[in-house]
Formats: sequence, C-alpha cells, structure tokens
Amino acid sequence: MIRDDWNMANGDSDDSDASVIVETRPKTQRPPLYKVLLLNDDYTPMEFVVHVLERFFGMNHAQAFEIMLTVHKKGVAVVGVFSHEIAETKVAQVMDFARRHQHPLQCTMEKED
Repeated sequence: MIRDDWNMANGDSDDSDASVIVETRPKTQRPPLYKVLLLNDDYTPMEFVVHVLERFFGMNHAQAFEIMLTVHKKGVAVVGVFSHEIAETKVAQVMDFARRHQHPLQCTMEKED
C-alpha cells in the first residue's frame, strides 16, 4: 500500500483517530404523577360522592356511579392521576367541599409508581 508521505508527516492520515464532538441534549424527564384517592366512610351519602366525582373530576354520571361503588365496596379508589400541583388542588377542593357540607369524606394523593 502506497501512502502519501506528505500527509503522514503532517499527521493527516486516513488511519488517524479523529475526535468528533457530538452535541448531546439532556433527556428531559416527565414530572412524577400522583394518584388522587377517594376513601370510603360510613357516613357520606353515595349521592354526594357521585356529585363530587362529577364536579371535581369531570366524570359523567355513569362513570361517577361506578367509581363510587368501587369506593364503597373496596374502601378506596383512584379517581384520577395528575401532576403534583393539580392533584394537590383536587384533594384540597374535595376536602373543603366535603367539610362545607359536613361530610367526613376523605381524599388523599400518593405518588404513582
């Protein structure tokens, strides 16, 4: 194989290890999501729970009724998954609304796995 002596002398060879700078963008992570949970109690009327689900979680009557039954039978149900701020707001709204109507309904949030 014949090589060009001038290129070799000046460090320009086809076999050289050329450094390539690659611009990498940091991966942006999605913010963590939070489940909003409604807890069963023996005092809050089922109709009130359905109303809460319709009003604060945008469910239609059939969806709200199904979730209410799940809360009633299993003791707890996930009623939505949101960013931290929205989940926190929903919990506060439900708790305030229940308190104002003198119901012990409990609503909490937990980080989604």
